[in-house]
Order: sequence, then structure tokens, then C-alpha cells
Amino acid sequence: MGWRRLAPVFLGSLARRRLATLFSLVAIVLGVALGMAVQAVHEAALSEFDRGLRNMAGAADLQVVGPRGGFDEQLYTRLVAHPDVAEASPVLEVEARLVGRDESLQVLGVDAFVLARVTPQLLPRADGDDRFAIFAGDSVFLSHAAADRLGVKTGALLHVQAGSKEVALKVAGDLPAAGDGRRLAVMDIAAAQTLFGKLGRLSRIDLRLREGVDMAAVRRSLQAELPDGVLVETPAAEADQAANLSRAYRVNLTLLAAIALLTGGFLVFSAQALSVVRRRSEFAFLRAIGLSRRTLFGWLVGEGAAVGLLGGVLGVAVGHGLAWGALALLGGDLGAGYFSGLAPRLQFQPLASAIYALLGVVAGVAGAWLPAKEAATVAPAQALKAGDEAALHGGRGHPLFGLALLAGGLAACAIPPVDGLPLGGYLAVACVLAGAVLLLPSIAALLARLLPGGGPVPARLAVARLAAAPGHAVVAAAGVLTSVALAAAMAIMVASFRDSVDQWLTQLLPADLYLRAGRAQSGSYLDEALQARIAATPGVGAVAFTRHDGLRLAAGQAPVALLARPVSAEGDGLPLVDRTGAVTGPAVWISEAMQDLYGWQPGQQVALPLAGKPVRLTVAGVWRDYARQTGAVMIDLDSYRHLTGDRLVTDAAIHLAPGADALRTANALTALAGSGVLEVAFPGEIRAITLRIFDRTFAVTYLLEAVAVAIGLAGVAASFAALAAARRKEFGMLRHLGLTRRQIGWMLAQEGALAAGVGVLAGLLAGGAIGLVLIEVVNRQSFHWSMDLHVPWLSLLLFGGGLVVLAALAAVLAGRQAMRQDAVLAVREDW
Repeated sequence: MGWRRLAPVFLGSLARRRLATLFSLVAIVLGVALGMAVQAVHEAALSEFDRGLRNMAGAADLQVVGPRGGFDEQLYTRLVAHPDVAEASPVLEVEARLVGRDESLQVLGVDAFVLARVTPQLLPRADGDDRFAIFAGDSVFLSHAAADRLGVKTGALLHVQAGSKEVALKVAGDLPAAGDGRRLAVMDIAAAQTLFGKLGRLSRIDLRLREGVDMAAVRRSLQAELPDGVLVETPAAEADQAANLSRAYRVNLTLLAAIALLTGGFLVFSAQALSVVRRRSEFAFLRAIGLSRRTLFGWLVGEGAAVGLLGGVLGVAVGHGLAWGALALLGGDLGAGYFSGLAPRLQFQPLASAIYALLGVVAGVAGAWLPAKEAATVAPAQALKAGDEAALHGGRGHPLFGLALLAGGLAACAIPPVDGLPLGGYLAVACVLAGAVLLLPSIAALLARLLPGGGPVPARLAVARLAAAPGHAVVAAAGVLTSVALAAAMAIMVASFRDSVDQWLTQLLPADLYLRAGRAQSGSYLDEALQARIAATPGVGAVAFTRHDGLRLAAGQAPVALLARPVSAEGDGLPLVDRTGAVTGPAVWISEAMQDLYGWQPGQQVALPLAGKPVRLTVAGVWRDYARQTGAVMIDLDSYRHLTGDRLVTDAAIHLAPGADALRTANALTALAGSGVLEVAFPGEIRAITLRIFDRTFAVTYLLEAVAVAIGLAGVAASFAALAAARRKEFGMLRHLGLTRRQIGWMLAQEGALAAGVGVLAGLLAGGAIGLVLIEVVNRQSFHWSMDLHVPWLSLLLFGGGLVVLAALAAVLAGRQAMRQDAVLAVREDW
């Protein structure tokens, strides 16, 4: 037979099975759309970040970078004199806090005389004919993105915080070549050093090398002349570090989207398996008139491919729409904070779109493969017999293979991260899901044996059907298992993470009030005079100051956070996970990320570049840190001041004097500097804000959970709609034997509840295992965070019970149409 004659027979079947086809299509669309959206948003953010870095680097071949606090500007004169350096452009980078706004602006102090030869994209353009406006001490030039974000025009005043003071900067012009996606400002480097208390300090030096030199050799030569903590990097290094930091977050979200797509594949499997049941006579007739097994198999797989292709194409379109909305609502980091200060622009990606559309086809083909194979092996003579329409593969699955996959998943957890990605954890998740699905028939049969055999007739019939045909439970429960496993795993992981973060905040926030001059990375600080005034404020009993900085420990690695605060020799008050015995000499406390990234262990001697020289310290212990993925080190404030001579601080933890009024003391502290310069917060406020940011970060995962549950319920509805239609003769026979429509409805409700119960039970077990993998493997290897297990038992029980009830209702509604048929007409073919 030609394809022109067969196409209406097979592809037309999709139109006849509108409900099942629609559910399968929607599942694939959602899976593809979510993955495409994550990919598009992240690529847009990375592209904008990379473009901004190229603009700031300009024609520079290398960059000399140091700690967040900067390095001695005397290095500039040495580098300019290097025989292989053609041009050198000094830069001071400051995150200036905007007074009255909860955000900061990146300010670059530049040397206008060399800017044009190294980084011309940062050249300012003055408004009017004042060519020397850049040298004015209060002039600043904004990129278009910054001007739009702040809502200011040329000539306006911009109020920023410098140290603990408020200063007004005049917007003297713009940066025409800086691009529209990055918010930054440029001013004269001498003015910036004076204004922000950075005299004699530089953040980086952009180098343009002479023609024909060996860049690698020059880099080694320059590095040998630099002090500890100052490194020579390529301009692309920062983009690579940002990509590595955000990659784990993106891959984890993509994994969740892939699980949604996998659920769509299960729905295709359910729809095709039940379609094969209903069309067995049709297939037998086609086989009898000459259609080969291979052709029948190919056309049935083609049905799944058609659904997958349509779902893939629609998913790509919907994914770009979701990406546009995510960029508008959450920004380029999807709420995770990796690309703050960017305004990414969405761009169509042909290759990625084609790949995701192809993934839809793969899901459709994978779902249709086994039902097509089953249909091609049925003997025509048997299939043409009346009463065979409701037959479905009732095997006991592959329990040994399923157990082997579960064991393989356990072994995969021991695989170390590959290029920073927990590939072993992802493999373990896949093994657990596949093993659970293969064990479904065995779980269904076991559940049927455990259920009581007595009771009303509808209940006995429902249990008997589950015991006799566990394959039905597999078809109806496969999608439920996957969706419940995803939802349960994410619920366990998020609950554990949230509970651990809450405990972590409680340990780190023991004081009554917290005061800061600005964010840790900003150019705001508290000088010694202001520190003394804070300690002398009425109502203040004791003050513990904190100094924030950043250190460069290794080329190619992101900066490490340095926290200097009062720490006892025992590490009291720190959320410790490991510690050593008594430490002689200066000690350092490291975060878990430092232990994972650098291999440092308690008791080990390490060197930290402080004040441009290596300082030997002993690792006294390891503490949990959920704020800094790149690693953090903490040393006692007095030791830090002795080693560096730096007397500035950023934060202050304030313990009230006995009987002091907290609100009155807070008002007195904020009045120590100008209006809006100092921020005072209560521990409860900080905890609430942090947890709100936490919830926003996981907003995308909550969406994926809701989608997964909806897909699972859709699978139950579609499965029982097809099964009920195929069992119309069975219903007719039951009516002849005396069962009422109500009793048959109860039977269907209990069948739906049992099928969903099997999926929920297996899904909760698989979800618990996946949740452990996410906590102990994926999150630890991706973000270097450990957390305590916290299972939301009540929420999971309510969720599982609600899903079973909804599945029972869906089964009844799906079977109503079949039960309306006259009992005599339903069984007439059997007489």
C-alpha cells in the first residue's frame, strides 16, 4: 500500500483521539518550552555580559586584576615601562550605592589620555562643547542603559554614597559606544580615587601588547613581577567565570525541563498504548490485506513523531515567549543574581531552536516505540476476535532490570563532578526514574496482594483488575510517577534548603541590630571616626565590626570573598561542619566551597595574599556559607588589622545595652551620617528578606512542579478515557450481570485511585531518592552547599492524597461516555 492511502488511516487517528493527542502534545510543548526558555534567557544574559566585557576591555590583550580593595598604583608605572607593553590603561572600579535606592551603579575611573588607544568604547561624550568635562571632579558619564534605568538626563544630579558620605555627581554626558545592555558610569580616575577614598589604588590595568610578541610568554613574565593576589588574566576570563558560575543553575533548570519533557514522552506512550488496544482489529485487518509488520511499526512510530514534531515546534515558539516574560520579570539570571546590572536582549537562536524541536520528536518517537512494537507482533487472527479490544500487555515488567538501574544510580552518585557539573548526579536521577517505571507492574501486583479481597463488588472488581492486568496501571501511572517524583524531589530539596538557610541565618545573626554602609561589593565603608561614634551611641552595649574584601587566589578562578570579623579560637557562632583542634598562630575559617574548589582541609597551612604579600594561616574549620558560591574565608578582625593595617569596616553587628529601646537606638544610628547613608535592620527583617529572595530564586522550580502535576493528572484522564472506551463491552456485560451505572462508576473511581495510588507511591519513593541525590550530590557538586534533610511529610501526604482523589474523579468522568451506551448494544458482538 502506498503512503497516500495509509496516511489518512494513521495520521487521521490522531485527530480522532483528540483528548489523548492534546494532552500528549501539551506535555511535549511544555517540556520543550521550559528548556528553550532557560536556554534563551541564559544565552541572552551571557551574550550581553560578554559584549559588555568586550566593550570595557576594548583592544586590551591582557588585564592585570587584583583584590576587590585594589592594589598599589605604582604597578602601573612598572608595567608601562615593560618592553612588551605598548599601552597601559589604569582603571578603578567601584560599585557606588545610589542614595535613596536599593541598588548600586558600577563606576569606572579612567585615564582619558590613554583611553582612546586601549578601550575606545568607554570614551565619554560631553554634552555641548566642553571637551574637558571628563576632568571635572564631580562629572560622570552614563551608558544609555544606566540613564534609562535611573531615569536621569544630561545635567541632572546623581546622588551616590562614597564611604559614609553622600556626594552629588553631575551627569555631564553619555558613553555612545558602551552599548545599550550594561549599566555603568565613567569618570576621571583621579576624581574617583579622591571621591571614594581610593587614593593610590587601582582595580585593574588594561594592557595592549606590542605586535608580534608571544602573549603566553609575556603573561608569565608579567606575573613574575606582580605581588601576591594580583594576577594577569585575559579579558575573556571574567566571562568564562560568569558562565561557569551560572552554568550549574542553568543546567539544573534544564534538567527539570527535561524531566517535564520525559513526562510528555510517557504521555505519548500511554496514548499510543491505549490507541493500539482500541485499534487492534483495525491493525489486524490491515495485516490481513498485506501490510507488513515493519510498515505497521513505522507508521505507528510516525504518529508519535508527528505529535513530537508539532509539540517541538510549538514549544520553541512558546519558549521564546516565556523567555521574553522571564527577562522582563526576573532578569537575565532568572532571579538567581548572577547577571545583575544587565539588560539582556532576546535573540532567536536557530541551532538551539532546531535542537529543542528535535528533542520533541525524540520524545514522541520514544513514547510510541514500545506500543508500536507490541502492535506489530500481534497475530491477525487473534486480534480479529471480538472482545480483544481491551487487551493490554499485562506482564510483570522487568524487576531485575529495574533493580539493576537503581543499583546503578547508587553507584553513579560516587562519580566526581566533570568540569564542575554533577553528571553522576544527573545519571543517578535518570536511573532512579527508569528503574521505578520498570518496577511499576511489580509494585502494582504487590499492592493488589496486600489489599483486602472482601468488600463491595465494585471494590473487589477493581482490585482483581489491578492484580490481573498490572500493565493497565503502568500505562495510567507512568506519567503520575514521573510528575510525583519530580514534585516530591523538589519539595524535599527546597524544604531542606530553606530550613538549612533559616538555621544558618539564625546562627549568623545573633545581634539585636545590624548596620551597614552599603553592600559588601560597594565603595561604601565605615571609617575609624564613625566606628567610634557608633560604639558611643546611647543604647549600644557592644559592637562587632566586619570588613568585606575579595581575594584573587588562582588564575582562571573567580575572586574569593574575605570576611574579617571577631571570631573566637573555637569558632563560636559559626555554622561549622568540620573543625580541627587547637590552632597556634593566625587561623582562617573556610567555607565548604573553598574545601571543594581548592582542596583545603582543617589543620592545613595555607597562604592568603593580604596587603600584597603571602601570609601563612592555619585552616581552623569549615563553615556553611549559602551566600558565596565562589568560596569565602574568614579571619579574626584583630588579626586582619594587624596583618594588613586596614582599619576600615563595612558592617556592624550591634548588641543593645540592657533596657535600651531598639527602635530609638536604630534611629540614633541612622542619624550619625547623612540621610539614607547608613542602613539599620533587625535580624527578623534580614531573615525575611533573605527567604523572600530564596523563594523568588526557586519560583521557576515551583512552576515546573505545577506543570508536572498537571501533566500527571492529564495522563490519568487520557488513559482512563481510552481504557473506558475500549472496555464498553465489559461494562455492558457487567450491566447484564446486575451492576448499576453507579456501581460501575465506583469501580472506575477505585481503579483510578488504585492506578494513581501506585504511581503516587512509586513516585514518592523515587522522589525521596531523587531528593537525596539533589541534596547530597547535585547541589553539593554544583554550588558547594551542604544542607540538613528536612522532609515536608504533611505536605507530601496531602499532595499524594489529593492527587489520588483527583485521579479517581478523572477516571469516573472519563468513563461516563462509555457507560451511557446501551448494555445490549455493547455486548451484541459476543452473542
